[in-house]
Amino acid sequence: MTNRSDTTLLIFCKKPRLHQGKQRIAATLGPEVALDIARALLNCAIEDAGHWQGPVVLSPSSEQDRDWAERLLPGVTVVVQPEGNLGERIVAVDNHLRDSGHQRILIIGSDAPILDHSYLREAAKGLVTSDVVLSAAEDGGITLMASSSGWPDISDLPWSTDRLGEELDQACRAQHRSVSYIRPSYDIDLEADLIKLVKDLHDDERPSRQALLRLVNPLVGSESNMIKV
Repeated sequence: MTNRSDTTLLIFCKKPRLHQGKQRIAATLGPEVALDIARALLNCAIEDAGHWQGPVVLSPSSEQDRDWAERLLPGVTVVVQPEGNLGERIVAVDNHLRDSGHQRILIIGSDAPILDHSYLREAAKGLVTSDVVLSAAEDGGITLMASSSGWPDISDLPWSTDRLGEELDQACRAQHRSVSYIRPSYDIDLEADLIKLVKDLHDDERPSRQALLRLVNPLVGSESNMIKV
């Protein structure tokens, strides 16, 4: 029987920079706002990582950001992503960790603050009976992917499209991996996602989520009925 201490939490992340990342939000709310949101989203993921009762690995997108990643969380292990598309990078980092002795690995990004410890615990528990555990995103992608063994070849999957979830499922099953799902979730890509987020995190007491809501609430205005935090 596994528990969270048996599962490694692996977070893929990018150092927030102006005019890099969250460009669809930048297109409607401006680049400075997009940068602030990216920072707040990252803080949410780092806060949860700090409470994870097991190994935590941060995987920044560039070697030049290694020092930055190491400062995000005391004592964290940092494994820099190599070159390649997202599928190639995921497999490379995942294989590196497995070669280092990690067995059950749960992967998230920094764009889905709706995820909480109940999601992560559910995914870790799912690895007891399934080779692969996923959380399907509302847009057809995924927000969480966990596996008790190495991934199949996922380099050619349609990453960042609405077909990703279905094709990742098929790729795993084609290699005779059992696949199960936890509750669906969503990440933050568009201004419309922020409106939903304000409502969904209204009662979330985590400090990082409260800070995110204080940032986002004035941006969405009356569209979210101005929920106060």
